Amino acid sequence: MFQTFTLKDQELNDFPQRLEELLKRHKEAINTLAASESDGYEAVLKPMEDLDEERSLFFTPLSHLNSVLNSEATQKAYEASLPLLSRFHSEIAQNEALYTKLKRLQARTPEQRKVLENEIRDFRLSGAELPLDKKKELESIDLELSELSNRFSQNLLDATKAYELIIEDPEDVAGIPESDLAAARFEEDGKVQWRFTLQIPSYLAYMTYGPNRQLREELYRAYTTRAPENAQVIDRILELRQQKAKLLGFDNYAEYALQTRDARDEWEVTDFLEKLTELSLPQGRAELEELRRFARELDGIEDLASYDVAYYGEKLKKHLYDFDESETKPYLEQQAVLNGLLQIVSELFGMRFEAMEVPRWHPSVKAYDIYRAEELSGRIYFDLEARKEKRGGAWMHDWETRFIDSRGEDHLPSAFVVANFPPASEDQPSLLRHDDVVTLFHEMGHAIHHLFSRVPERSVSGINGVAWDVVEFPSQFLENFAYEAPILRRFARHYQTGEAMPEELLAKIKAAKNFQAALGMLRQLEFALFDFKLHQRLYQGDEVQELLDWVREKTALLKPPAYNRFQHGFAHIFAGGYAAGYYSYKWAEVLSADAFFACLDPEGNFDRKMAQGYYEHILSRGGSEEMSSLYQQWLGRKARLESLIRLYGME
Repeated sequence: MFQTFTLKDQELNDFPQRLEELLKRHKEAINTLAASESDGYEAVLKPMEDLDEERSLFFTPLSHLNSVLNSEATQKAYEASLPLLSRFHSEIAQNEALYTKLKRLQARTPEQRKVLENEIRDFRLSGAELPLDKKKELESIDLELSELSNRFSQNLLDATKAYELIIEDPEDVAGIPESDLAAARFEEDGKVQWRFTLQIPSYLAYMTYGPNRQLREELYRAYTTRAPENAQVIDRILELRQQKAKLLGFDNYAEYALQTRDARDEWEVTDFLEKLTELSLPQGRAELEELRRFARELDGIEDLASYDVAYYGEKLKKHLYDFDESETKPYLEQQAVLNGLLQIVSELFGMRFEAMEVPRWHPSVKAYDIYRAEELSGRIYFDLEARKEKRGGAWMHDWETRFIDSRGEDHLPSAFVVANFPPASEDQPSLLRHDDVVTLFHEMGHAIHHLFSRVPERSVSGINGVAWDVVEFPSQFLENFAYEAPILRRFARHYQTGEAMPEELLAKIKAAKNFQAALGMLRQLEFALFDFKLHQRLYQGDEVQELLDWVREKTALLKPPAYNRFQHGFAHIFAGGYAAGYYSYKWAEVLSADAFFACLDPEGNFDRKMAQGYYEHILSRGGSEEMSSLYQQWLGRKARLESLIRLYGME
């Protein structure tokens, strides 16, 4: 049965102490297993997987709470716990007796062989073959990197929470959708004012619809100059990563990172990104010139700037397609969208979702038990509304994992889907932009990859053991269907009248899907190239900005202002696990685009037979085999690069 989510104040106070006791017990148990006479997988690795799950069940609630309900207490407990975990993992990864034991183990099944192969590889990458003094050095590096990653994230969160743009003149909010205004409106001394912050829903609302160019730049400047103290954090992170790679025998951190990725080598990654850049530039230039011409004709703007792109882009999209994102919001009430998504997933994969009243960390959280063939098979939590104590963005986080433990007991999986959608107000429910719907589909794609696993070995079940550069495949795959009219018809109804979203509006969503697609592609390629190049040698101080400027010369057709310090907020690579791996989004998108077209029937619905094949070969298999092999088993071929070009309408 599932764990109950509870973490009270007193538990937070003594959490590090209890964690230390747990880790001490686990270390003793692992040492006993390493010293045992058995060379059987079930006698050694199965009990170790039991311990892995126990640690996850203990620590995940704190990690999760620190992200979604951040407080001084969660931050204190979290920061005190990180060194303990880092030290534990470093010690285990450098346990020579355990490494020797693993190399002698006998695996019976393909899943067990994959676990063993991954474990031995990870031991080598963790320094198991290093001399003692180098092991100690590596342990110290990993500990400091863990602390720096958390500091980067906390600096960013603090800076995001600290800024407010207060607007008093109604003219400066004219044209902003009412739902966004309602979230921003407040009264002080009997006077109505509007508060915009650097939280994504609020920030995007003004950058997309705010009519005052000066205020847009002020907000943009605040956003792109957040957390300047992260410059020093970045330098130290990069220095330590390079040291780590060298210690382990690699030329640079990028080469080290690729050992656990689908891509073969550095050249393959840079060649892939540069080819996509070349393919995107011609259409990107045309899109930017169209936007410049439109802004000039509409408002006499001769010097289109980065803080103008979203605003004039939205107006141009409305001009071309008579489509405004705000038009969709009355038809996309949060609960209705969620209900529709769950119904679609149920029909495609033979599942049923049942709402549950279980302990939650916030009143807005929703929980559902998942049934397959009327058998309980998982649980999912949705925490979808923005609040001050929650870090920005959207993500999926696994909690429990599906596997069979050493006693033969079948464990069921659970996961959290988190977003920062506009919260409900006294006047209206939470209404979503279509972009928010795409985000929800995306994170649900991650969730079902974890929750629908049928793999008995924990280390390769669900999202465990899946290579970084293909982990986005299932999420991108599902989000593609959020643009299809037959899918949207399931839930897109006016929150007041119940009227279905007009066919004309459904058509506009599809038509506008690839609006400025090349510019969007180039921006992602900018991030990916910057990240990968940054980890191919050691950059320090001004060199980091110089590299970013060099990449922008190749990818950014509209140069951002000189004050823009995007890297200080690039949490994906400095606090989120994507170092030398941001290219993964595009790498996986080739798979997702190809799979999307394989599963799309002529009417724009899922081909259910193909969807079942996707479930059997991709979702249910987790990380038990390389994704390229699973994909080959499903479709009998490799994914086609041309499918990504087709997806973006760049043929």
